[in-house]
Amino acid sequence: MSSSSQGNKKIIGLQASWRLCCGIVLILLFAAQIDAQRSTSRFIYLPGDAPRVIARGGFSGLLPDSSLDAYNLAIQTSVADVVLWCDVQLTKDGVGICFPDLNMANASTVQNVYPNGQKSYPVNGVSTQGWFTIAFSLRDLQNVSLIRGILSRTDKFDGNGYTIPTIQNVTEQIKPQGGLWLHVQHDAFYEQHNLSMSSFLVSVSRTVSIDFISSPEVNFFKKITGHFKRNGPSFVFQFLGKEDFEPTTNRTYGSILSNLAFVKTFASKILVPKSYIFPLDDNQYLLPPTSLVQDAHKAGLEVYVSGFANDNDLAYNYSYDPVSEYLSFVDNGDFSVDGVISDFPMTASASIDCFSHIDRNATKQVDFLIISKNGASGDFPGCTNLAYEKAIKDGADVIDCSVQMSSDGTPFCLSSINLKDSTMVTLSPFMNRATIIPEFSSVDGIYTFSLTWPEIKNLTPATSSPYKNDNMFRHPKERNSGNLISLFEVLNLAKNSTSLSGVLINVENTAYLRVEQGLDVVKAVLDTLIEAGYNNGTTTSKAIIQSTDSSVLLDFKKQSKYKTVYKIQECIRDISDYGIEKIKEFANAVVINKASVFPDSDSFLTGQTNVVERLQKSKLPVYVGLFQNEFVSQPYDFFADATVEINTYISLVGINGIITEFPFTAARYKTNRCLGRKETPPYMEPVKPRALLAFMSPQSLPPAEAPNLIITDADVIEPPLPPITEKAPTLLPGASTVAPGAPSTNAQAPSGQIRLTISLVLFVFFPFSSTYLILSPLCS
Repeated sequence: MSSSSQGNKKIIGLQASWRLCCGIVLILLFAAQIDAQRSTSRFIYLPGDAPRVIARGGFSGLLPDSSLDAYNLAIQTSVADVVLWCDVQLTKDGVGICFPDLNMANASTVQNVYPNGQKSYPVNGVSTQGWFTIAFSLRDLQNVSLIRGILSRTDKFDGNGYTIPTIQNVTEQIKPQGGLWLHVQHDAFYEQHNLSMSSFLVSVSRTVSIDFISSPEVNFFKKITGHFKRNGPSFVFQFLGKEDFEPTTNRTYGSILSNLAFVKTFASKILVPKSYIFPLDDNQYLLPPTSLVQDAHKAGLEVYVSGFANDNDLAYNYSYDPVSEYLSFVDNGDFSVDGVISDFPMTASASIDCFSHIDRNATKQVDFLIISKNGASGDFPGCTNLAYEKAIKDGADVIDCSVQMSSDGTPFCLSSINLKDSTMVTLSPFMNRATIIPEFSSVDGIYTFSLTWPEIKNLTPATSSPYKNDNMFRHPKERNSGNLISLFEVLNLAKNSTSLSGVLINVENTAYLRVEQGLDVVKAVLDTLIEAGYNNGTTTSKAIIQSTDSSVLLDFKKQSKYKTVYKIQECIRDISDYGIEKIKEFANAVVINKASVFPDSDSFLTGQTNVVERLQKSKLPVYVGLFQNEFVSQPYDFFADATVEINTYISLVGINGIITEFPFTAARYKTNRCLGRKETPPYMEPVKPRALLAFMSPQSLPPAEAPNLIITDADVIEPPLPPITEKAPTLLPGASTVAPGAPSTNAQAPSGQIRLTISLVLFVFFPFSSTYLILSPLCS
């Protein structure tokens, strides 16, 4: 028996054991594997069927590219006819393997196994150093493992010992039903080293069914044409950068693009980067689409698009939502591409089958409350007129207002009591109002109660970018758009909306403002509600009061009949029976943070609590936050897809609503057609907590963390609000670095700082309920 076949058998044996483990894990990961019926909606493209989903290297966005587990996960989580993509490389002994590049340095452990194996070869005329497949036989590669090839992705699966598969391994063990796509990157390179890729493909096609063969080299197709029968694989010509030179004709890909009739002589399909269809300007915003798809279809060429990855840079137009990006290519009203090559085939599958061709007024397949966070603050500066207007347009049920107080007693909406956090106040004439207030921060700030409302409302707002350290910025074109508005204006905006249920009014720092600033937030809010007509029952819009302080809610309850909401910020694992009963005395619903439902460690879900179940059994609806589109805000279990995260919280846990900075993503989820089917397709099944841990080697498991808190009745009881103290005379601006009414050493800390803070908001409308509860989205 040859050494190559011995090595091949060893690889098969090792991968078989991994496949068995993977199969068990996938049973945990997805409730059921269903061969879903694809959408029959009309797609505007050549064949008239739904666009294909091609899994590049399997589910390579999560697991190491080309590993059998990655291919298996793609099969289990995608449309039934998902196509598996294999980058074909040849070893020294002419064996075809699936590996993302001919240089093995980035995506394998070859450097550790063969530290002296580095060589230098010319690749397309450029001298390149690395560990190349042609320097090793298949047997040499037996001890080389697949690892992540993109450093920004998790390394938790690198220790699994994934061996490099041959093409036969993939087809025999995975058995792709939708087809196999073999991509040949460097045919000319292999020919220079006396290895024939065309001969290999012809040979392997006798035992392996090949559906697609692609390459960026023209001469490769000229060599291979005639070696396959009419019912053989489709030939796909890949376009690289428009200014790049095609190595066998010495023409740029841009010039070849201008002659699609020439391409049609050797290929039936083309593969292009996303930018060929939707170019971007220098600021990462979309430009108008080109006519490439229509031109290619007229020439009889199908169009496939590469470069889709949930954790890659998206145009700002998509608001970090990968589903929106897919839909722009398959459901834009003018054209549809024929297929997408994706590192995250689950998202591609759901986008095409569940979300394409759905009218904005489509019937809801599931219902839950969508509460905005500072309006649509993922798209515009929070608490501005534009953020609120977009939240309403995007489908929020409730818009929120985090009430702050100006020095002249006007309540207005802003995410923080420190104007530095969400406005450009540091560039205004009010820099001399800066002061240090230990209750809020150890560094100086410019606080809302140091400026009058006329001064504040003319400040320039600023977009929040919570993940700027990850180089993820929100809509730079809109970073200073919109105007700050008062509570009265928000109430009027909601009152005049036909789609909103109400306004959630978040009241914090009440005790501090009473004692140190002489400002009564409770009275200011109640007076504004009366002024806006919310006390006389003439408006369908409801007002809900939220606070982290039970004494604040009790104060509102004594003075009015508005619904109240309680919110908790700590990560919790349970609430005692006495705690729940105490909460029910002043609230009727709860908002908890995401980690209080699914605790995590190192961004992997480590379990599921029964907090939601216990609260709901006590007749307390549960709302959860904070939901964001940026993939870095989500544990890896949600596959860098905000829709997968929402689906899991709604369909697996059954929460009653979410708090989100991106209401559009949540509202779109409600109408997706896959939820209306008798059998839910696998790409719309919720993920199971802890499932990904089973993919890890023991040494890669995330560390165990201290258990979260258990809330008791003592945690929700607050002392009564202190009386209002007359405000001390205000010092002239710049006369002192101490704020007006600077706190004394024994002053009461701001509400929520000496106990649980609770962040975000909840609200549900019951015809007979007068109080609401909330537990928040952020862990302290």
